Amino acid sequence: MTRRVDLRSDTVTQPTPAMRAAMADAIVGDDGYGEDPTVSALEARYAQLVGKPAAVFVPSGVMANQIAVRVLTQPGDVIIAGRDQHVVSYEMGASARNSSVQFATVDDSSGSLPLDAVVERIDAEFDHQAHVSMIALENTHMPSGGTPWDVDELRRLARAIGDRPIHMDGARLFNAVIATGTPAADYTQNVTTVMTCLSKGLCAPVGSLLAGSATLMEAARVERKRLGGAMRQAGILAAAGIVALDTMIERLAEDHVRARALAELFASAFPESGYDPSSCRTNIVAFNHPQARQIIEELAARGVEGGTVAPRRVRFVTHAQISDDDVTYVAEVLASFRPSR
Repeated sequence: MTRRVDLRSDTVTQPTPAMRAAMADAIVGDDGYGEDPTVSALEARYAQLVGKPAAVFVPSGVMANQIAVRVLTQPGDVIIAGRDQHVVSYEMGASARNSSVQFATVDDSSGSLPLDAVVERIDAEFDHQAHVSMIALENTHMPSGGTPWDVDELRRLARAIGDRPIHMDGARLFNAVIATGTPAADYTQNVTTVMTCLSKGLCAPVGSLLAGSATLMEAARVERKRLGGAMRQAGILAAAGIVALDTMIERLAEDHVRARALAELFASAFPESGYDPSSCRTNIVAFNHPQARQIIEELAARGVEGGTVAPRRVRFVTHAQISDDDVTYVAEVLASFRPSR
């Protein structure tokens, strides 16, 4: 039987034994009434890590992003965001559907937002264009290859946009923290709201967190209920999230090392892609290739599973279930692999 190395996403991670034990022993209550002590402890722990007064536990990262949109915008407003960000391209048009907002997208191929383009769009309000009520950014930036933001660049952005709020889609925020050595609270000092997924590299089975001011998080709880995200004895899930925040952040460095090794292998196997493996700084290998989907299909037949994030862009993601032996197997497959014509 062909060996299987699952590099499709870090969402395929399994909860650790410590998480399963914590879930079994969790003290729970009805979170709809604010009475689940484990949920409250998780929210407080995340808020402390990101330097915000309050946080809300939600079922998914998409819901966290959508709640942020709802509390920071009004119908008809504009959100400036990178054209390839998750909230723009991978949430099935949810912001338009849920909040009746529109996006002004800018080139985010580098992983960040070009400051001049952001400022120019804000300035366009004087030319009778719709009000920009929010800036959205993604850290790490998945489509460009898990690129972490430079914290000084983030501060320059915050200064340039004045009092407009910034939402950080920090689904993989702690990958950026580990890659750059920047504390999470430094990253979030200049943003209004921030969300992080627990069910990606941190290995919890379910859930994300949204943090911000106490006032905004009270509003977020209302929007969570409106979107169907209020839960009852959710401490069973939150218990795994606490273990994730306490024990799984530092180990992300292992994923980064393995991703860089894979980046070198893929760059060598597909020189025509022009992929620079040094651009792989966290846990995502992503590069363009005219045969992207064919490559993914044919590698999967050999036991190496990845995915595409655009018609000609492949992605491979390391996580806690990927070992050094798995990297060695990928090397063996790539040594003799050529996509069929």
